[in-house]
Amino acid sequence: MNGIHVPLITPFDETGDVALRVLDKEAHDALAAGAAGLVGLGTTGEPGSLSATERTSILDVLTGIGAPLTIGANTRAELDELRGRPAVTAALTLVPPFLRPGEDGVVAHFEALIQVSPVPIVVYHVPYRTGQQLSAHTLRRLAAIDGIIGVKYATGGVDPDVIDLLADPPPDFAILCGDDAVTSPMLALGAAGAILTSANVAPGAFTDLAAAWRDGDTTRARTLGARLARMSAALFAEPNPAVVKAVLHATGRIPTPAVRLPLLPATAASLRAALSAATLPAHR
Repeated sequence: MNGIHVPLITPFDETGDVALRVLDKEAHDALAAGAAGLVGLGTTGEPGSLSATERTSILDVLTGIGAPLTIGANTRAELDELRGRPAVTAALTLVPPFLRPGEDGVVAHFEALIQVSPVPIVVYHVPYRTGQQLSAHTLRRLAAIDGIIGVKYATGGVDPDVIDLLADPPPDFAILCGDDAVTSPMLALGAAGAILTSANVAPGAFTDLAAAWRDGDTTRARTLGARLARMSAALFAEPNPAVVKAVLHATGRIPTPAVRLPLLPATAASLRAALSAATLPAHR
């Protein structure tokens, strides 16, 4: 789970159907730009709006690409969908939302899920959406569970718990940035990589950023990181992935900017701001 992983949007065509050929092209383009892996059916892919048939079709496309593939799967039933699909290398599984079961409850939840999961699990920790905080101590408990291989860390910033974790990371446990705007400082502190919605728009720039920190080119990393942070802020000006889809459509990469309810299409003002922020100079 090193490097930049792209959580793919789900493109829709003019009839409202999933544009599977476009999805396949977007996935291949991300890999050609240097992405280390792909994430399908994550929150960026609007999975709650997809039918069972659409989920299966998306899985069929992505498992045929032959790249490291993580699939969003939050329940036993969704994990079971991954059985018999050797191309899926991990599941991205959300900390239980809304219930706020407490940290012991979260650990027990993942202990139970990994017993039935056909693939390793990456914990998705995003407390401003789930309502459940996790301490560095609890994340170390999760890291000690056989089959839990990493965390997508998205607490809204660089906080004391992630600094604690990155100062002494658990063995064989990938700490991945999940908040696009703080990717650069997280990589600077030693994060193994990132899962970034903004990488749908500029996968090559984010892989350049990861390479710059890896190579110790701090001047280049800081300059590029600041530009990408501004772009990410513009892309998240409205609920994800509305602005990202608007940018991809405006630049001719997907057939429509459509999102499904309860999401609404991005406003013209947000699109203009994001297009301006997404204009990045070429980097080696």
